[in-house]
Amino acid sequence: MALIAALQPLTPLQWLALVHPVLIILFVYPVIGATIRLGILARERRLEINPIAPTVPVEHVDHGRWATAGLLVAVLFALSHDLAAAGAGFSIWAVVILQVCGVVLSFVALLRTRRLALRLLFSWSCWLFLLLITIQPLLVSERALAAPAVWQSHAWGGLLLLSFLLLTMACQREIAGRLWIRRLHVSVNVLVALLLATQAITGTRDLWLG
Repeated sequence: MALIAALQPLTPLQWLALVHPVLIILFVYPVIGATIRLGILARERRLEINPIAPTVPVEHVDHGRWATAGLLVAVLFALSHDLAAAGAGFSIWAVVILQVCGVVLSFVALLRTRRLALRLLFSWSCWLFLLLITIQPLLVSERALAAPAVWQSHAWGGLLLLSFLLLTMACQREIAGRLWIRRLHVSVNVLVALLLATQAITGTRDLWLG
């Protein structure tokens, strides 16, 4: 009987729930792994340790952008599933769609803007729109905002991870020319690597318990 139950077709909502982990596993994590490797090679080229092609730093930046964009899309799918599972009504969906448009437009502007101040503004606005979606009353309770629940939360960990990645994108043009920003970039991305590990743990936990 258990085997028969396991073979039952998935509902559309269950399929939607799978989009987030599938995107993370098949796209985001491999691209981030490649980004880290290309970053190490770019550093070796800058220090003249390894005479690699000059295109490697550019590829490192491009991979970082793709990883951030992929994570944004995966998070939006996860939030859409959570809202659908919570029974969000038309009015809530209308507001959320506007907020999703804000996320997308802010991210595109971040990619195209050259001035540092504007890039910081667009990265902050992109993250803020994501935060507004996340704190919908249907998705957040007072218990979820209490410590230590926040630090054990997959959702809040994902938001923190995205804040670091968006900050890195905002400062990308200054990394090569300013030593302190380069050191900040390395420090932030060490935290990104740690958060990716904890997100894998909490995500697996939530799938298991869900």
